[in-house]
Parts: sequence; C-alpha cells; structure tokens
Amino acid sequence: MPFNISSFKSNGLVYGGARPSLFQVFLSVPVGIGIDNVSVNKFRFVCRTAELPAFSTGSLEIPYFGRKIKVAGDRNFGDWSVNIMNDEDFSVRALFEAWSNAINRLVSNVRDPNVSTENYKTDLEVQQFSKDGQIIRSYMIVGAFPTEIGAIALDWDSQNSIEAFGVTFAYDYYEPLVETSDKKAGGVNTYGGSIDVDGPLGPG
Repeated sequence: MPFNISSFKSNGLVYGGARPSLFQVFLSVPVGIGIDNVSVNKFRFVCRTAELPAFSTGSLEIPYFGRKIKVAGDRNFGDWSVNIMNDEDFSVRALFEAWSNAINRLVSNVRDPNVSTENYKTDLEVQQFSKDGQIIRSYMIVGAFPTEIGAIALDWDSQNSIEAFGVTFAYDYYEPLVETSDKKAGGVNTYGGSIDVDGPLGPG
C-alpha cells in the first residue's frame, strides 16, 4: 500500500536514517616528511566535512549492424575531498603544505630526496557512526596523497566565522573495513570478502 505511513515506517527508514554529521576521519602521514603527531591527531577534530568514497564503472559501446551493445569496462576511483577548520596555530594547514612540498618543491620543482615514489602516499579511514555511537560503516582510502590544498578566504566583512580550507586527495582504491552492525533490517550489506580475486598473474 504506497500511501500507508505505517508501511513506510516499517520498511523505509527503519532506524531513522543515517546522519551525515556522525563521522570522523583518521589521517596518517608518510614517514620522512617530518610531521608531528600532534598535528595529525588534531586533524581528526577539525575535519569538518568529508565523503564516503565514490566510484564508477566505465562502459564500452560495441557497434553491430547499426546497433550498439554496452559491456562493463574498468573501475575508476575519483578524487576524495575534506574540508578543514583552521586554528590560529595553522598546524593542520602546515601539515598539508609540508606534505605537498615534499612531493614537489615549491621553487625547485623536485621531490624531497627522502621521499620515494611510493612512500609519499598513505591510507586514510573514514568512519560513519549510528545515532547510538556504533561504527556502522568504515572505508580505508588506500594510497592517498594531496593534490590540491584550497585557498583560505579572507574578508573584512566576515564576522562570527572560522576559517576553513579544502584538501583534495587522489587515491588508488578503497576497501570496506566495517560493513555490518546489529542493524540488519535492510538485508545483506556486506561484500568485502569478494573485493580481491587473483588475476592472470596470480597473487599480487
């Protein structure tokens, strides 16, 4: 019965809906860049917005006698972004500036000799909480590094506000870490056990 509110309550948002404000992000910074743990820990408290990661699967069009069929292509992982509140110590802002500078120097256009091709990358974790405090979804963002550190807007007309800036990351892929909780009215929501299947070259 589509117009029965009781049907919606028992089959729709059974748990009252997931809330976008109930999240946190954990950051680890590659070794060799010289970032202190105080700034890394502070990031968890000033990361104001984030995203559960998106992905897309491409499609290929194959023509045949004037018609086309579509077959699945390769998976693509887009960029991942956060927005960060800036404190007067600028420690988290400086963290990302130092990380970016290690990847490519501001003036000399070279990489820090202590940072190799792979160890400028790191893994980040984004966690979604339920209203009763459970972690109900968690993703590991694998092989991430900052590609853009956004501007901080300055304005004499801005009052009763806190500076903020965005950081955009490129990353290799993500993995689900937490997929289940005691909230199971929606049915099956796990797939982590099937994310890795050996290819023609065998185990990586």
